[in-house]
Amino acid sequence: MTRVALFQSTTGIDPSANGRALVDAIEQSAARGAEMLFTPEMSGMLDRDSQRASKVLRPQEEDPVLAACCEAAERHHLWLHIGSLAVLTESGKVANRSFVIDREGKVRATYDKIHLFDVDLPTGESWRESNVYSPGSNVVVVNGTPVGKLGLTICYDLRFPGLFARLAESDADVIAVPAAFTVPTGKAHWHVLLRARAIEAGLFVVAAAQGGRHEDGRTTFGHSLVVDPWGEVLLDMGEERSVGFAEIDLSRISDVRSRIPALNHRRPIPEAVNL
Repeated sequence: MTRVALFQSTTGIDPSANGRALVDAIEQSAARGAEMLFTPEMSGMLDRDSQRASKVLRPQEEDPVLAACCEAAERHHLWLHIGSLAVLTESGKVANRSFVIDREGKVRATYDKIHLFDVDLPTGESWRESNVYSPGSNVVVVNGTPVGKLGLTICYDLRFPGLFARLAESDADVIAVPAAFTVPTGKAHWHVLLRARAIEAGLFVVAAAQGGRHEDGRTTFGHSLVVDPWGEVLLDMGEERSVGFAEIDLSRISDVRSRIPALNHRRPIPEAVNL
């Protein structure tokens, strides 16, 4: 049994303040016996004013939030999954990048969000991530974490089951889904999609989320979840900013897959025939 922590944050526009909140969450998680902490998408800064945000963006090697988290992870001997930070790339664009940090404070793996959120919502909200961000191209599974093999995704990736199938086929035990879901889409789809992905893949899903009213004016859905391979919700953190905890028993995976061995029954899907 592995105890994990999730930080449900209301990240603002000041990276230094957000970094302090992350370090505090690391301290709380270690003090309460967690072996690994999961944080949301855009843990270092959440700002839809791209011009203002560009003034504080840094390459990965110079990012102060990442440096503070690595130091705190080493000090508290805690594994950390930073759901994502916005970091500058050599191309001049920005990567929405996850980081897995071990208990020695070393970055063990990164993942850049593959699917970018470009949409006009009925509420009048318009999002064009591709204007700022460059998409990732690699599917990533991290070996040797406290939760076994950890598959990495970010937010909008949730809507693409093929990615989750690939992670399951790569023997992931847990898939992380850090997010900053809008309220309308969160109410409609967050719980059902996360439960579906866990059931389809026959593994655990850990989804640390942003929640509440943010400094840049947006409101996010919250409800950070941990879902087991049967689709049972082990943790739902509601709408408040906090650190939550759940116990993950990896033996549950083989138990569920022995009852529903769907992964063993997959076959290549032929082209559709239009009649």
